[in-house]
Amino acid sequence: MAQQRSALIWLWLVVVVVVLDLATKYLADTMLPYGIAHPQLPVFDLTLLYNKGAAFSFLSEAGGWQRWFFAIIAIVISGVLLVWMARTPVQQRWLGCSLALVLGGALGNLYDRVVHGYVIDYISLHYDQYYFPAFNLADTAISIGAVMLIIDMLFFSETEQNSDTSA
Repeated sequence: MAQQRSALIWLWLVVVVVVLDLATKYLADTMLPYGIAHPQLPVFDLTLLYNKGAAFSFLSEAGGWQRWFFAIIAIVISGVLLVWMARTPVQQRWLGCSLALVLGGALGNLYDRVVHGYVIDYISLHYDQYYFPAFNLADTAISIGAVMLIIDMLFFSETEQNSDTSA
């Protein structure tokens, strides 16, 4: 019996996300002074910030234990995503791509958390006096991948299940 190819063919996208994420974080960390906004557009600044917590700086003032807590969560989630990709048929391109984006982002932020003790953020979006929490390329990949997963669950999963049962 021939082994079916899986969505692991999308691992190249994981590598691209991680490399681009780490490269942009390195550039931000070495070229931008900490905490000073550098306006690019009326709604977009480059601002170097260090996030010791999770999304929206959740638990950033927890005293240091959160570094390893979030690292362990990222490792577990990365393992789950790898298994999910391995079990996903290669034909499910949308799902494979979305899982790769989430995995790449998770690994990029995991690297920062383990090596630096914080995640390097540098993208700041705002309107008037309202600021969205700073983020990075890894966060963007995770967000895009998550939206793609939701779209997959809402629109593609039933179609794929119906085609599987009719075969």
